[in-house]
Amino acid sequence: MTLIFRWAAVTFVALSLPLAPAARAQDYPTKPIRIIVGPGPDILSRLFGQKFTEAWGQQAVIDARPGAGGTISTEIAAKAAPDGYTLLMATSSYTINAVLQPGPVDLVKDFAAIVFCATSPYFLIVHPSVPARSVQELIALAKSKPGQINYASSGNGTGPHLAGENFKLMARVNIVHVPYKGAAPAMNDVLAGQVQMNFQIAPGALSHIKAGKVRPLAVTSRQRSRLAPDIPTVAEAGVAGFEQIGWNGLVAPAGTPKSIVAKLNGAVLRALKEPAVLKRVAEVGWEPALENSPEWFADYIKRDIAKWARVVKETGMKVD
Repeated sequence: MTLIFRWAAVTFVALSLPLAPAARAQDYPTKPIRIIVGPGPDILSRLFGQKFTEAWGQQAVIDARPGAGGTISTEIAAKAAPDGYTLLMATSSYTINAVLQPGPVDLVKDFAAIVFCATSPYFLIVHPSVPARSVQELIALAKSKPGQINYASSGNGTGPHLAGENFKLMARVNIVHVPYKGAAPAMNDVLAGQVQMNFQIAPGALSHIKAGKVRPLAVTSRQRSRLAPDIPTVAEAGVAGFEQIGWNGLVAPAGTPKSIVAKLNGAVLRALKEPAVLKRVAEVGWEPALENSPEWFADYIKRDIAKWARVVKETGMKVD
């Protein structure tokens, strides 16, 4: 009887093991989910967190860790238990920092990609006093005055900085980088005419464009933005192949069960089909991502890092 009992127990355990991940996903979540937010606004994290709460009845806690260019937020998230209860809202800043300021955490190896959430183009804007009404006119002006056209950014190694350096490289112009401590002071000096141009993420640019305080020349996305469909892309305006976007996407510590990753992916993609969510995303200057898988998002992160590695190498840019 003892041998029979042991055989039955072993068989039961063996048969139960393949079902464990599915069972975890079915029960998940059973406690609050923490979403860590590093550099950048937390509005999208709050929006998706609210949808998690509505779907599963568990609170989503937003944990803001904006310091050190994302180093703090990535370290905390990477060291968390891979159980689906700690997520990180990654952004394009993380792939840039992976090249310019590599730290102890590997964005590819230490995280499991969940879902690409939303994107936002940068707007190439100039002060109204600048005698250029198109990208080609701006390039011509910059070539006629090498080293005299300045562009503002929110700081060394930020998205606007790399957009400016990439434009400088691809348009073959000599424009001068003026870094600020944040997007707001950079925009303020563009509005005041102290600096001639800026690559500004949509949420920070649209209100000033609508008020006529700055002149938009192009958007940096591959296709025209639904946020401002009348404004051409930099590529179609004459700099072939130019593309840069800001993006947001959820990741979890490496080793998080695939079934839980899939459940989170599905929840976000369902939310992005709701009219109220789409309206709110557009109101804050973002565009919803198309349907995507964790595998696609993981590959996108790798490609984005490779892209910035090329730009940094070709421009020789460094973070002081």
